Amino acid sequence: MGVIETLLQILGSLGLFIYGMKVMSDGIQKAAGEKLQKTLGLMTKNRVSALFTGLGVTTVVQSSSATTVMVVSFVSAGMLTLVQAVGVIMGANIGTTVTGWIVAIFGFKMKIAAMALPAIGLGLPLLFIKKLKKENFGECLIGFGLLFLGLSYLKDSMPDIQSNPEILEMVKVFSGSGILSHLAFVVIGAVMTVVVQSSSATVAITQTMAFQGWIDFPSAAAIVLGENIGTTITAQLASIGTPLDARRAAMAHTMFNVFGVIWVTTVFPLFIRMVDSMIPGTLFGSTMDTTFTGGAAVFHSYLGPVTDGVTLATGIALFHTIFNVANTFVMIWFVPQFTYIVMKLVRGKREPVEDGVYRLKFMTASLQDTPEMNIAQARKEVQKMAGVVEEMFTRFSEIMHNRETDFEDDVKLFAKKEELTDQMQSEISRFLGECSRYNLSDNSASDVAALIRITDELESIADSCYRLILLAKKRSDKKYEYAKGVVEETRPYTDLVREFLALINKHLGSSMTQSELDRAAAMERRIDEYRNAFKKAARKRIEHGASVRGEILFIDKLQQMEHIGDFAFNIARALALMNHER
Repeated sequence: MGVIETLLQILGSLGLFIYGMKVMSDGIQKAAGEKLQKTLGLMTKNRVSALFTGLGVTTVVQSSSATTVMVVSFVSAGMLTLVQAVGVIMGANIGTTVTGWIVAIFGFKMKIAAMALPAIGLGLPLLFIKKLKKENFGECLIGFGLLFLGLSYLKDSMPDIQSNPEILEMVKVFSGSGILSHLAFVVIGAVMTVVVQSSSATVAITQTMAFQGWIDFPSAAAIVLGENIGTTITAQLASIGTPLDARRAAMAHTMFNVFGVIWVTTVFPLFIRMVDSMIPGTLFGSTMDTTFTGGAAVFHSYLGPVTDGVTLATGIALFHTIFNVANTFVMIWFVPQFTYIVMKLVRGKREPVEDGVYRLKFMTASLQDTPEMNIAQARKEVQKMAGVVEEMFTRFSEIMHNRETDFEDDVKLFAKKEELTDQMQSEISRFLGECSRYNLSDNSASDVAALIRITDELESIADSCYRLILLAKKRSDKKYEYAKGVVEETRPYTDLVREFLALINKHLGSSMTQSELDRAAAMERRIDEYRNAFKKAARKRIEHGASVRGEILFIDKLQQMEHIGDFAFNIARALALMNHER
């Protein structure tokens, strides 16, 4: 077999492996659905819950890069503080080690085709028979099968050491130079991960190389250390052009992994010996010099691997896990200090959203997309938008009863917030449009459509609030007078509208049940009844000689508040739709 043909087979096998991992991850995300989004809410509690959230999410999506990219975007959106982000990153590093164990346990100890093909065979009916409503599980099984099929091809396509001793000569070029050899393998691991864009995949490649005898355990361990550095590049690239704290979150990921590699390097011989003591059998052999040579021990013969390939693959998975667990255990006690160092390294000024142009950056981690987490971020942004709208109406209800208000300042403030909501609607809708391009579950696709509808209604509420403040200013400028006691009589009306907006805002973070929707419908009917009663009273006052222009302006205010009630009820119906069949 020629070199080019071998290389193409390796690349094709790797492609099948990565594609299978992506399909399996997508299926798990869709099956997890709203539960995955709710899990993200645990991030905001403390560093320990943040750690376990990062661990859980990364176990599902099988990519620390994907989780960290989402963390960067969450920090950018204000959903996470930098301290919480560091906790999630620590958990993500542990979660990404699961793939190595799957490969070690199933990929090398069993006949892979015996699992891969039946998994695909079981998954196809689930995927295509829509009545079963198990498409997501079918996708998981197919992805699982493709992943191990790719691994099987990867094992078979990689030339073995006995038939290709020149490979050993190539490896020896990097061996036997002490700390320089160790650093060389670390660099190789980092470069591999930057190219492949998945540390899970590069760990599997490393396990396969060790299984076939290309590299010994210390060399593989050094490569794994490098892979932990290379996986941080994705988040660094994603953070370009993001707010200050998002760039700091990306730097925290890099510093955390680099720090871990540095301190493990100082105790590398002890560390790999500790891993060896935890594995039945040995990861070393008598033909190998296991003194500290920078992680690359030297073969003294061309007899192939010094120990069983399965044991090596398991040892690499164990090393990867222990490294990340130990690094997390060391660092979790110093998160505030670590955060302080990151803040000093990455300096800059924060720009408040209101003082600049609103931007919502859609981030993706290349090979491993996380649409469920993107939807969770979009939902948080919609909550922010609802908060702006609620503030606008609350401020209007306060000044409606105060003729001494400086309307010039209020009109400028409302104009600024109305422009902000316009930008938020545009950016969030564009962001959700990007989400919809991915292969979403039916529930997630429904959520995207509902959120787009909600942002449109919120923008309409903001428009009505802006018109209300303009009407209030017009009344002040023209010195229109209302009949005595009329403004006080409308207080229950404005209070009801404000209560309705608060109800909507409360449920944007969760969902709305049928009973809650019924309550919203009742509030909307009461708003209509208030509007009709006040309009009728205004017409009677006109008939009895009240100021026509003043009463017409008063009716316009009533009408705008009734519109807000309609928009709020549309939001309630969209929220109830998001709760459908959950």
